[in-house]
Amino acid sequence: MDIQFFGAAKLVTGSNFLLTTKNHKILIDCGMFQGNKEKEMMNFEDFPYDVGEIDYLILTHAHIDHSGRIPKLVKDGFRGKIISTKATYDLCSIMLLDSAKIQESDAEWENKKRTRAGKPPIEPLYNMKDAEISLNYFDPYHYDQRIRLSEEITIRFKDAGHILGSSIVELWVKEGDETTKIVFSGDLGMPGRPIIRQPEYIREADYLILESTYGDTNHELFEESTEKLMDIINRTALRGGTVIIPSFAVGRTQELIYELNKYYEYNQDIQEHMKIPIYIDSPLATNATAVFQKNSSSFNEEARDLILKGDNPFSFSNLRYVKSTEESMSLNKANYPKVIISSSGMATAGRVRHHLKHNLWDPRNSLVFVGYQAEGTLGRILLDGADKVKLLGEEIDVQLEIYDLKGFSGHADQRTILDWLDKFNYKPKKIFLVHGEEGPATTLRERIEERFGIECIIPNMGDKMSITKDRVEVSRGLTIDPILLQEDIAMEIENISRKIAALQDKRDMEELNTMVVKNYDELKNKLIDLKNDLMDLNILISK
Repeated sequence: MDIQFFGAAKLVTGSNFLLTTKNHKILIDCGMFQGNKEKEMMNFEDFPYDVGEIDYLILTHAHIDHSGRIPKLVKDGFRGKIISTKATYDLCSIMLLDSAKIQESDAEWENKKRTRAGKPPIEPLYNMKDAEISLNYFDPYHYDQRIRLSEEITIRFKDAGHILGSSIVELWVKEGDETTKIVFSGDLGMPGRPIIRQPEYIREADYLILESTYGDTNHELFEESTEKLMDIINRTALRGGTVIIPSFAVGRTQELIYELNKYYEYNQDIQEHMKIPIYIDSPLATNATAVFQKNSSSFNEEARDLILKGDNPFSFSNLRYVKSTEESMSLNKANYPKVIISSSGMATAGRVRHHLKHNLWDPRNSLVFVGYQAEGTLGRILLDGADKVKLLGEEIDVQLEIYDLKGFSGHADQRTILDWLDKFNYKPKKIFLVHGEEGPATTLRERIEERFGIECIIPNMGDKMSITKDRVEVSRGLTIDPILLQEDIAMEIENISRKIAALQDKRDMEELNTMVVKNYDELKNKLIDLKNDLMDLNILISK
């Protein structure tokens, strides 16, 4: 059998893997590429395989970087079945329609500019009708069911603990007398998070396709980030400011609502007049919250106990769900202290961009990131310390306070990934690291090989792995386009230069602080390597 990597290879987004056996072609995930314009244009490229030959699409979870190109897949000729958990189907029923609405809106906006410039119009990636049709191909199942797709292929979903319905996929392929087990981790969550259950352990696999988003990072404790968030809200309110939280509409927003509910409902020191208004300004998040309530049987024990006691964790006295565009716009005219939680999580689209435009310039305000910010996104640019950003046609000064609370991340950190891998009774022979930029993936590879002695491969886009039960042959496929890679390296050079400048003063003042010196020297070395890579790429492109 062969596995090819057509997304989330040295990238965090665009999850898309093709498994080919003697009799079947199966996709695992069909996600959108997210980030800068060049990455997002990759969504419009033709699929690098014959869509009509695909028998099944197995979907690990509903996030758009895993599901967002499903309507395009169906539009282009896919007529197989989409296998997912029930909760993933319920979420896709709202998320794919929301994505289609964004595609239509973006195309309409672009076509206005093209008409003025005398250029031909463009079509959206897909429209609402395409999204609605794609939902007819879903075939949902529960966790732990053994799903026999054919005589030779069986799968089972295990809870990945990332968002509602998220799955680890166990896949058994029988070829002749030999059965090979491949595990796709999907996006692993963090243990001890609100609402959903923690990731389940897998006991054996021949091969593992493993996420590496935070392969070089250990998150702070969730409780610490929660305390910091409440402190940020209270301090910002005291100076009359607004707290803006760009948040993924599905998963992260519901967790924030849950924690805010506990803080305001069960904190006896907070009187009613002291409760700061919390606004959920995302129609998708509002609809997703309804899906969460519909699937409460998938919640963890604490959340179920709250519900049994009569507390609706998604409703409390100072929580408001914003519905209309007019109400959303009015929030930026209101001068009282408040919290606005709005999508998208990386500030690449949605109502949060309007709130940032009206609030970035005011030093009384605060901006809190609670999730991963991919290279090239507005969220990453702000997090890396930009003084000004261009937003909705205007250049905006950045004067507010910015925080990055990594304890809220829904992705497993390095420590959690290694602990999860340690629980395998029979370790995989090889591990393929995906869904991570090259730096974190390389660090995780080093840790896994050092601790477990398992060879890890970091695939390029298009790489093909020919697999039997006992060996893997690697055929190198595509590499990231040199121009795209050039832009990413240039951006990383700029990011590292900022970090070096920030450390310079500390290094001068605290020469004996070995950690500061070590960090400074590592960044300087990385900067030299990146500049050499950029020179090589410039030579390649010039040829």
